[in-house]
Amino acid sequence: MTVAHPNKWPTLVITFVFFFQLVSGAVNSSQCQDGTYDHDGLKCCKCGIGLYVKEHCTANLEFGQCEPCDVNTYSSQPTGQTSCEPCTSCSHDSANLEEADKCTRAVNRKCRCKNDHYCVSGTSDNCKLCSPCAKCPKGVKETCKGNSDTVCNEKTEVVDNTGTIVGIIIAIAILIAVVGAAFWYYRRKKRRQNPPSQHPNGNVQGLDVELKEVRPLIKIPEMDLQPYLPDIAELIGWNDMKEIAIRSEIPMTKIDDCKRNNPNDAGEQTIELLNVWVQSQGLAAGEKLYQILEKTGKRLKADKVRDILLPGGIK
Repeated sequence: MTVAHPNKWPTLVITFVFFFQLVSGAVNSSQCQDGTYDHDGLKCCKCGIGLYVKEHCTANLEFGQCEPCDVNTYSSQPTGQTSCEPCTSCSHDSANLEEADKCTRAVNRKCRCKNDHYCVSGTSDNCKLCSPCAKCPKGVKETCKGNSDTVCNEKTEVVDNTGTIVGIIIAIAILIAVVGAAFWYYRRKKRRQNPPSQHPNGNVQGLDVELKEVRPLIKIPEMDLQPYLPDIAELIGWNDMKEIAIRSEIPMTKIDDCKRNNPNDAGEQTIELLNVWVQSQGLAAGEKLYQILEKTGKRLKADKVRDILLPGGIK
C-alpha cells in the first residue's frame, strides 16, 4: 500500500480551498439574476421590477434591502435607484385626457383622449394633449380618431369670379397710378418753390423726407387652430406665448399649471398654454394672435404665423 508523502498535504489543501472559492463565487454571481450596480466599491444586486433600493448591500454580490414602489410610483426595469419614478398624470387642465391603463408598481399609467377628441401631442395610445373633434354640418368624410381630426364633406357651389377679380385688380392698379402721379407732381411743385440749398460740405439739404414702410392690412378669417398648435407653439416659444397669455388676461395659475404639468419640456408647456389661450379666444384666435404679434413688434413671427394659417398666400 502506497502512503502519500507528508509534503503533498499542503498542496492538496490549497487546491481544495481555491476550488471552494471558485464555486462559492459562481453561486453568489448567479444570485444577481437582474444584474448589479456599483456602490462604495461593492457590486450590489439590482432590485427587481416594481421595487427600489431602500438600503444598499454591505457585501459584494449581495442584495441590499429592496422595497415595493409607493402608491402612484413605478419601476419598470431592475434598478439600483433609491426611489421609483412618478406615474404619469391624466388629469391636466385643458388636456382632455382620461386614463387608458392604470399605474402599477411595474408599469406606468397610459392616457388616451376623451370621447370626441383627437391627439395633437403624443401617440393615440399614450397621448399628452387632445383637442375636440371638428363638427361637420354637411356630413363626415373621415371620422375623428387617433391623431387625425374629422374630415368634413365639402359640397360648395363653385362660382366663377374671374371677371370680378380682374376688375378689382385693374381698379387698384389705376388707383395706385393716380396716387403715384399726384405724389410726384406735389414733390416736383414743392421743389420748385423751395429749391434745396447746398451745404458747405457738399451735401444737399431739404431732401430728408423718409418714406416709411407701409404694411398691407391682412385679415385672417375665423378658423379652428387646433391642427396648427404644434407648429405655432414651436414658432412662438414659451416666453412670447406667456406674454401673449398675460396680455389676454389668462390667469397666472393656469400659466403656472402648464409649466408644472410638463417639467423640463418647454415645447409641451408652450403647446398646452397655446391650447388654453385658443380655447379662450374662440374661432377668432388666429386674427388676434397675428395682431398681438404685430403690435408687440414681432413682425417676423407674425408673418410666419400668417404663412402657417394661410399657406396659399395672403387672402
